[in-house]
Amino acid sequence: MTRLLPALAGVSGLLAVAVAAVGAHVAAGEAERRMLESVASLAGWHAPALLALGLWADRNRAMGYAGLLLAAGLALFCGAVLYRALAGVSLGPVAPVGGTTMMLGWVALGLAALRR
Repeated sequence: MTRLLPALAGVSGLLAVAVAAVGAHVAAGEAERRMLESVASLAGWHAPALLALGLWADRNRAMGYAGLLLAAGLALFCGAVLYRALAGVSLGPVAPVGGTTMMLGWVALGLAALRR
């Protein structure tokens, strides 16, 4: 897990930059551009969190699990929003499930920080 989370942080950072570029240069309309900005923002903010959690996972396994929840939620949410922005097709409840999973990851992080 200590290698996986920093690797996912790198992917998240890459996603943030790539999606921001697509939003700036390729987005068909204002709604699509806003969706892409949301994805870029979330991916960008979660990259350092995933890196930090990966570094802490050796000392606190619960931090690693929090990171996995964040990464899974980020993948689901961003994947669904990206697909909708680029293909115009909704994936139903995938985005809300991803968002909820990210929130659970942040709750898990808070609880892990309180653990001894």
